[in-house]
Amino acid sequence: MDVHGRDLRYFAAVAEELHFTRAAERLYVSQPALSKQIRMLEKQLGAPLFERDRREVRLTAAGTALLPYAQRILAEWEGARDAVATAVADQAATLVVGMSTSPGRGGVLPAIRSRFTAARPDASLRLRHVGWHDPTGGLADGSCDVAFVWLPLPDPDRYRWVVVAEEPRLLALPDDHPLADAEPVDFTDLVDEPFLALPESAGPLRDHWLATDARDGRPARIGAEVAGTEETYEALVAGLGVVLVAAGNAPLVSLGGVVTLTVRGIPPSCFVLAWRADDHRPLIREYVRAAEQATRAR
Repeated sequence: MDVHGRDLRYFAAVAEELHFTRAAERLYVSQPALSKQIRMLEKQLGAPLFERDRREVRLTAAGTALLPYAQRILAEWEGARDAVATAVADQAATLVVGMSTSPGRGGVLPAIRSRFTAARPDASLRLRHVGWHDPTGGLADGSCDVAFVWLPLPDPDRYRWVVVAEEPRLLALPDDHPLADAEPVDFTDLVDEPFLALPESAGPLRDHWLATDARDGRPARIGAEVAGTEETYEALVAGLGVVLVAAGNAPLVSLGGVVTLTVRGIPPSCFVLAWRADDHRPLIREYVRAAEQATRAR
């Protein structure tokens, strides 16, 4: 005896409504068609499922026994359909990778890509540049699925991450600055210097690149705000201030007229691949796994 999911769905609707007309409306079928389907199910089961008269509809003992099983089967089927839909969507998905700084770092990005595409040749990657105003690299507004970002992140409980690189923070300054030849330089000698700062929307990341925690409570002097590498270079050349940069990013600003120095007295920067803590899609896990493998292989 084969009972179709439709039969159980029709039965459950009548059992929950205890009214054939309301159940038919809920199912978007005619009341005669629903009644016919219920009679066929009763015939298959060899027992009446409902007692009905002009005033009310009641479940029989057989109907009462069947209802929790029917509801459980229907719920399981809905879950199965959702799982299949998720799997199909995931197979054809595009993973959006956010970044505000190029994650070159010894070829780590190509290494992650090659591992990811080997594991998921059906999926595609799209890189998205995100300005320095968003320290989450597009994770906060959902425009990116994963992102290469610097710690600290705002609202850190919302995210998970794996460390891609730890790099010392260097000082970038004009080559005619009085400290340009002071290699290395103590951070205590810099607290009165005007600094280039990230936009205020960068939150704790702005404080990190100003080394606020190494200033003994003295506020940083802000020479200018910068929101990108080109702006940073132009501000340095114009003498608007000095700036801390990760060692891996130093070549982006240490062009003509700018030098970088080692700084003592501040901890290194931490570059990570981050994702939202509540995003458990297989595609995310696969990219994270590729990042972990690529990082260990360096």
